[in-house]
Amino acid sequence: MTQAQRTYVVGQNEIVARPLEPALYLVATPIGNLGDITLRALETLAAADVLACEDTRVTRVLLNRYGIRQRPTAYHEHNAGEAGPKLIAALEAGKSVALVSDAGTPLVSDPGFRLVGQAIEAGQRVVPIPGASAVLAALTASGLPSDAFLFAGFLPVKDGQKRSRLEALKATPATLIFFESPRRLSDTLAAMADVLGDRPAAIGRELTKTFEEMRTGSLGALAAHYGEAPTPKGEIVICVAPPEHQPDQPGDVDRLLRSLVSEMPASKAAAEAARMTGQPKQALYRRLLELRDGDGG
Repeated sequence: MTQAQRTYVVGQNEIVARPLEPALYLVATPIGNLGDITLRALETLAAADVLACEDTRVTRVLLNRYGIRQRPTAYHEHNAGEAGPKLIAALEAGKSVALVSDAGTPLVSDPGFRLVGQAIEAGQRVVPIPGASAVLAALTASGLPSDAFLFAGFLPVKDGQKRSRLEALKATPATLIFFESPRRLSDTLAAMADVLGDRPAAIGRELTKTFEEMRTGSLGALAAHYGEAPTPKGEIVICVAPPEHQPDQPGDVDRLLRSLVSEMPASKAAAEAARMTGQPKQALYRRLLELRDGDGG
């Protein structure tokens, strides 16, 4: 049975938690400052029959702040195989399910995409409840081009794999956005400077929190700064400017193809190269086969 309508008073706002239609609601939560929550998000959290989250302790802090009496259930990468089917079963039983991450928008660097895929496959409605996003917060404050951007998540930890991934992204005609661990920040910035060139960049740290910091400069200068400074604390977002010139020389395209095919099948590598360079996929695929033959592979 769905919950009855309930009313909450938050500051000068009255929140009416009306019963929700059966659906999977993807609710964005604050990335730091708990005031960065929408009224619609609060209404959804209060009214949902089931509230799933990464860490129940983290979510309870938000619920307690606004006096919302919910009992969240855990859904994270370690229990997704067991918890996911239970949430789908709740949807199929006509219940409303709200999904939140520890901070920001669900599905960005968390396992929520699996649940959404399962819900869609089961014919269930999926409803986004938009709000805070560390990616967009960092981009808008970076001073870098925002007409086109690519969120690339976390880079591989191993240096060789990290550089290979950066090489694959090198020609992307967009601002690149990454998440990174504070303890790996200086090494990652140095690798970026080596592979991408000394491009303009910005580091967002502890966004929306008390000690929020946006530091801008070239990749090399930022690598030097964080290499000498104490290990920073908090969540890190790296924004890197797009390349000044796109690869239009055969040697540049060949290097891009070789880098991509080291990470993915040839057909997918050709498609990715086509997206990044604007060149025809079939021509790039033929060139990739030529390179393989020439390399004796």
